[in-house]
Amino acid sequence: MKQITPRSAFALKGLTAAVLGTLAFSVQAAEYEWTFQTSETSGEPQFELKKAWAENVNTMSDGRIEIEILPVNAVVQANQTLDAVQSGILQGHLTDPSYFSGRDPAFGMLGNLVGAWGDPLEFLEYMNHGGGEELYNELVNPYGVQLLGAAATGLESFPSKRPIRTVEDLEGLKVRAPEGMVYNIFEKAGAAPVNLPGSEVYTSLEKGVIDAADYTVFSTNHSQGLHSFANYPNYPGFHSLPMVAVSLNKEIWDGLPEDLQAILETSVDKLAYEMVFELKQLDLEAVAEARQDPDIELIDMSAEERAKFRNIAKEEWAAWAERSEMNQKIYDSVVEFLKARNLM
Repeated sequence: MKQITPRSAFALKGLTAAVLGTLAFSVQAAEYEWTFQTSETSGEPQFELKKAWAENVNTMSDGRIEIEILPVNAVVQANQTLDAVQSGILQGHLTDPSYFSGRDPAFGMLGNLVGAWGDPLEFLEYMNHGGGEELYNELVNPYGVQLLGAAATGLESFPSKRPIRTVEDLEGLKVRAPEGMVYNIFEKAGAAPVNLPGSEVYTSLEKGVIDAADYTVFSTNHSQGLHSFANYPNYPGFHSLPMVAVSLNKEIWDGLPEDLQAILETSVDKLAYEMVFELKQLDLEAVAEARQDPDIELIDMSAEERAKFRNIAKEEWAAWAERSEMNQKIYDSVVEFLKARNLM
């Protein structure tokens, strides 16, 4: 064994000091330290994907940006993050804009235009190439918020305690739905919507407070045990495909150098596609498992019934368009996009 001489020990000590100095520098190297709140509980697949996004931003920025990702309600309630980002309590959020429909119905129009999208890639194309992101920033900039980019989960499934094979089967169904357009459309379809936070879906199904839930994707519903109580899930979903708005305080955004702005925008594009395809894979695995359970029946609503539901939704889109100039802009933009691609 080679002995460490006093001279080599001195050199080692110097090397160690240099390494420690480098580590200390790297710990302090972040130029920007931000806190973002999400709309998921800790451990959900979407929450983990958002944490991975923050790590990717740190890597892409060479450590200049460090983002802490917090679960729903960690700092403020889900419908209060818009104000929290504006005031600087939070620096950003990753959330469904529909939570802010009480502030402006346009958040519901862009956040979750119920019945509009048959696939998340249709929605992402609209946001990136159909004018959606520009309209969203026109909406949120006055609130002191800047959209970095839009992501989407995929068509949500619809866990229900009773079979929903037709639109008529929704009659009287106590369905959890967030405030805004989702709530209104289920009401027009004959259901009895109940406005509950996502964190209360499990206990509300278990106790019979609700019969069904507009909540999230199949795999998350399955992993949380919702199908133990709501064993007639509709899959693929026929209704909801919510936006995930990744947003930053506008004052911070305006003060960033162009290279970091570009990194943030590019990072959200990566998150958007990772979220779509990773959640799709998890859904396929969960569906395969659910099909092996004799107590669970997966229901795929027919094309004719989906069209009926969409027609109800389209009437509500037009009604909401009359509520404000911004709503009309969003309505006209989406309808033009859908028609141009033979999706309407």
